[in-house]
Amino acid sequence: MGDNQLMPPAEEDGSRVFRVAGISYLRIPSGDPQQTAAFYQSVFDWTVDTNRPEPSFEDGSGHVIGHFRTDPAVAGEAGVRPYIYVERVDDTLEMVSARGGAVVTEPYPEGDLWVATFRDPAGNVLGVWQRGPRDSG
Repeated sequence: MGDNQLMPPAEEDGSRVFRVAGISYLRIPSGDPQQTAAFYQSVFDWTVDTNRPEPSFEDGSGHVIGHFRTDPAVAGEAGVRPYIYVERVDDTLEMVSARGGAVVTEPYPEGDLWVATFRDPAGNVLGVWQRGPRDSG
């Protein structure tokens, strides 16, 4: 078998982030980590710990953890771009705009997916995507 056998099952240590070859940790740059943490918590329902200068987070799947940090430069439109899976792209972009972010690329189809990008309040550009029809109803 492959290297995956070297990894203990997630249940043994209570965490789902220990997955061989899986993205599990992100540093999200921000000049105001508390504001950025609040944005991701309210838009994507991430679990955040704001009882520290650089808040930590766990995404909605529990597979990705990280920190909102002041030391890395804001990514803007350059560099690696993470995409967050959502149930409805349009609803998510509405929340992004209402909470201090901005739509960068309006939703567009990729096969049976709908994809869009947004800028968070710190200036980082990330993507969102959904599977299936875009209609809301």
